[in-house]
Amino acid sequence: MQRIEKLMDTYFAKLVTWLSSPDFYSQLGMVLLAITAAYSLAVALKRYSPIFRESPTQGPLLLLRGAVYKTRDLLFPLFIVLFLMIAADLSQAIINHSGLVRVFEGLAVVLVIYSLISRLVNNALPKALLKWVAIPVALLQVMGLLDNVVAYLESLFVEIGNIKVSAYGIVRVAIFSGILFWIGHVLNRAGNRVIRQQAHLDTGTREIVAKLYQVTLIFIIFILLLQVMGINITALAVFGGALGVGLGFGLQAIASNFISGMILLLDRSLTEGDYIELADGRKGIIRELNMRSTILETYDGKDIMVPNEQFITTSFVNWTHKNKKQRYSIEFQVAYSTDLHKLFKVLREVVASHPMVLSGPDLPIEERPDAEIAGFGDSGINILIEFWMEGIDDGENRVGADLNMMIWEALKENQIQIPFPQREVKIIGAGE
Repeated sequence: MQRIEKLMDTYFAKLVTWLSSPDFYSQLGMVLLAITAAYSLAVALKRYSPIFRESPTQGPLLLLRGAVYKTRDLLFPLFIVLFLMIAADLSQAIINHSGLVRVFEGLAVVLVIYSLISRLVNNALPKALLKWVAIPVALLQVMGLLDNVVAYLESLFVEIGNIKVSAYGIVRVAIFSGILFWIGHVLNRAGNRVIRQQAHLDTGTREIVAKLYQVTLIFIIFILLLQVMGINITALAVFGGALGVGLGFGLQAIASNFISGMILLLDRSLTEGDYIELADGRKGIIRELNMRSTILETYDGKDIMVPNEQFITTSFVNWTHKNKKQRYSIEFQVAYSTDLHKLFKVLREVVASHPMVLSGPDLPIEERPDAEIAGFGDSGINILIEFWMEGIDDGENRVGADLNMMIWEALKENQIQIPFPQREVKIIGAGE
């Protein structure tokens, strides 16, 4: 007990001596000077610099300027680290001591990390991981214990043949894998958002660039992950070649769909919003173009997953790719006693009165609503009505059903009969 008290007295005496020494006050003065300079410079930039003074709302490079403006709250922590680094070098050069300045420098680094996590990371899981990993690592570095902790974790290992797996390696791979995947997720979202905002590029080109960007990002993250795991990429070349040949036979369909997706995006034969009719009769609007498949959304709320290879190897009908205008027809019969001149006039007026039907003298004659004789039937005259409209006659554009009702009402109003099959039956010998 006396030994412990004596040891504490010794350390306390050294602490009092150090706190009253000129070296302590010199370093403390440099720390205060660095903090004051950092605060003054941060305030000046926020007040006088147009980049940090107010949030940009328009003009060139709007996204970049907006991202720079969001870093205005990080100016003070970053400047503290910068000026404390300068103060540490000056203190070491002038008084040959910089321990106190180094401690404040480490604390400033922790402050920067905490500020970055709080302002830039919105997802709860990455934020928690960074707070419980990055900040403790920074604190260990400040206290000079990081090397000891790393050495202890490296001493805990298991050998499996020629492979040595240590606790430090597992922790390092887990931490950097999580960071890499999170960074990849953020970069993928940000990159796709920027690419799809380029209005001067058409939809197909934007999709091509977005997919290529995504594939490149995945490849880079995979290579970096291999480096973190300590795997020699050169050694994997031969194994990767053999594995590629084996997978090539097993994954032919996936590779074919992937290449077909690239072809569809490059030749621009399909774009989002096109109305597609497949060879088997299924129809739908393209909602999403993926590298492996295309999603068609039907008007009854179903999604059809179509492999991209099917669009290359089989025929299909693209109703709205180049021209949204479509022609539709309605057929019915009227009695042979009908005044056709009056009928055609009524039908053209009824069809043209629908708001979704294209009509008017400014249109070419072949696109105006028309009614004509399609043929002569057993019970009546076959009438054909043709009209054009924007879009597909389905979903919210149920034009055909409306016109059928309007035509029925017009026929009743003008007392025009729709015939039904009639037969004459003669009974031979009935009068004998």
